[in-house]
Amino acid sequence: MSVKRGITLYSAPTPNGFKVAVFLEELKSVYNFDYEVRPVNVAKGEQKDPWFIAINPNGRIPAIVDHSRNDFVVFETAAILIYLQQHYDTTNKFGWDPKENPDEYSEMLQWIFFAHGGVGPMQGQLNHFRNAASEVVPYALNRQSHMFKSLSLVTPSTLYPTGYLDEVKRLYSVLDIRLNQDRDYLAGPGRGMYSIADMNVLPWLRIREYSGLDNLDEWPNVKRWCENTLSRDAWEVAGNVGRVGDTASLYRVGHKQTT
Repeated sequence: MSVKRGITLYSAPTPNGFKVAVFLEELKSVYNFDYEVRPVNVAKGEQKDPWFIAINPNGRIPAIVDHSRNDFVVFETAAILIYLQQHYDTTNKFGWDPKENPDEYSEMLQWIFFAHGGVGPMQGQLNHFRNAASEVVPYALNRQSHMFKSLSLVTPSTLYPTGYLDEVKRLYSVLDIRLNQDRDYLAGPGRGMYSIADMNVLPWLRIREYSGLDNLDEWPNVKRWCENTLSRDAWEVAGNVGRVGDTASLYRVGHKQTT
């Protein structure tokens, strides 16, 4: 009886699924790393089926099963990226060893967590209320102005965002500030190094048209970053990972549309 090896990726063509697919494709290009994909039809709620809940109790994609390590399961996108970099990026092409390069490793984690706790949730909520909600919900779209009012804070409206769109723009500005520091990438010395920190946030910028952002002219450094990075072969290939049935056209965006 043969023992299954390699990685199985359970995913769909969403920004979070795209992050892991991109990294797997980058690993494949450098190390001849291979993996298989089990598409999850999120349009039909397959991520809530018992078989998938057994893999990820949170019922969200993506998740991986590492058959080479006793079928070890990893869920949560950032955790998957860190796991894959730790175990399979053996020459640290896309990250840093925490013992050998602790400062660079810390920078990488900082920007991963920035995206994980900021860009992803905020742009995800913006996409929902803009594209999927059955009715316009002013409170949701202006949640932060309501928050300030409830706290009785007298703050000029220009100093805080009045909704998810403004918050996403603010977060893009944070990225632009970082990249304006003579940098090509978010983490690493000098101009930085292309790493999982970049892969963890760029999929959100890649679909910014779904969020009502027609271009990136307001953030010239972010625009340059997108142009230089989203043209990599791995990004185009990864854009088709996990597409099946009702999700075949989900977030169908080409890298040429990112500027």
